Parts: sequence; structure tokens; C-alpha cells
Amino acid sequence: MAGVCAGLADYLDMDQTLVRAIWILFTLLGGSGILAYLILWLIMPEAGTEA
Repeated sequence: MAGVCAGLADYLDMDQTLVRAIWILFTLLGGSGILAYLILWLIMPEAGTEA
């Protein structure tokens, strides 16, 4: 999709699959994962650009 989980996993030095699994849990346990994903998608810089 937008690469939010991959970027977050790279930043936190974690496995991408683990970050995606945690994200799914947040989404299923109240829906806050969807809003957080959209916010991060808008504010995170693209890969290879200066932050």
C-alpha cells in the first residue's frame, strides 16, 4: 500500500511482518490502527528523501 509499515519497521529496526501483525491487532481491537495509518501515510517522508 503506502509503505507505512515497512518504513516504520525500518525506522524501529524491527521485522516488517511483526509490525504488520501489530498493526492488524490495533485495527481489530478498536479501529485506531486505520486512523494512525492514514496520519502516518500523510506525514511520513518517502524513502530516500531527507526528513
